[in-house]
Amino acid sequence: MRENMYDNFSKLEKRVLDSVEKSDLIKIRDILSSITNPTLVSGVGGSYVVSEYLSKILSKKNNIICNNIESRSLKYINLNKYKNIISCSYSGNNLGVDLSFDNNLNKYLLSKNKREGVTNINYVVDDVEHSFISLSSTLIPMTMALLYYLDDDINLIKDILLSKIDFNINNKLVYEILSGYETSTAHTFLESTLVESGIGIPIVHDKYDYCHGRSTLNYHHNNNIIFFNTQSNLDRLFDLELNKYYESVIKIDKKYDDDIINDYYLTYICMLLTKEIASIQNKDLSNVNYSGIVKKLYRYKGEV
Repeated sequence: MRENMYDNFSKLEKRVLDSVEKSDLIKIRDILSSITNPTLVSGVGGSYVVSEYLSKILSKKNNIICNNIESRSLKYINLNKYKNIISCSYSGNNLGVDLSFDNNLNKYLLSKNKREGVTNINYVVDDVEHSFISLSSTLIPMTMALLYYLDDDINLIKDILLSKIDFNINNKLVYEILSGYETSTAHTFLESTLVESGIGIPIVHDKYDYCHGRSTLNYHHNNNIIFFNTQSNLDRLFDLELNKYYESVIKIDKKYDDDIINDYYLTYICMLLTKEIASIQNKDLSNVNYSGIVKKLYRYKGEV
C-alpha cells in the first residue's frame, strides 16, 4: 500500500536517526569545513529548504559569504565573486542540479546519491520516503548540516524530534506569515508546502516590512496569521496587538536561543503544523491531488 502522511510522520524520527547512524559524519564534516571561500547553495522544492538552511550554517560556522539561490537564477547572476556551488538534491539527478553545475565554480553535491565529476557530500537513506511533500528527505540533509554545526552532537536532534505543540487553526485559506532571516528556513518550508499541497495560500511578510502597511491586507480580507515569536521587542508588540485584528493567530514560540538551532526546530514544528492543517481539510500531504500540468513540467529538461 502507498504510504499516507500519517505513515510518513510516524516514521520521520526513525528515518532521520537511522540516516545519522549510517552516514559518514566525519567525512561530511571534513568536506563542509574545507569550504572557505564565497559560496552559493542551491536547491528546488523541498531541497530549497535544505539549501536555505545549509547556506546559513556555512555563513556562520565557516565565517564565509554564503547565499542561497534558485537554480534557474544561476544563469542570470554574476558568478565571478563566488568560488563554490553546492547543489542540494535528494536524488542528485534533476534539471536543477544540472543548472547548478553549468558553470566554472567548484562543485559540491549534498545528496543520498553520487554524481560523477563533483565533490559528493553523501548521506545514507535505507528506508526511502514516498511522499508528494518532502518530510524526511528534507529533514535528513538539514540534520546533517546541523550536526556539522553542533560538532556531531545528536542529543539535541533527538530532543527536537520529540517536540509537540498545539495549534489554534480555523479553516480560512490565506495564511499570512510573519518571519525574517532568523526563521527563514521554517517559513520557506511552510510557504512551499502550503502551495504545493494546495492546503493554503501563504503570504510571507518580513516583520519590519509588515510595520509599513502590509497589515492592510487582513483589514480587507480577514486572514489567518502565523507568527514566529523570537521574543524581540517587536515580537512582544505583535503578541499584544495581533489578536485584536486577526480571528486566528498561530503563534510559534522559539525554544532555543541559538538562531541556527531554533530555525531547525521551527521547521520541524512547521511540518507538524502543515500536517494539522491538512488533517482539518481531510487532505493527505503524501498523496496530493494535482493538476495535469505538474507531470508536463516536473521533468522538463530544456532551456530555462
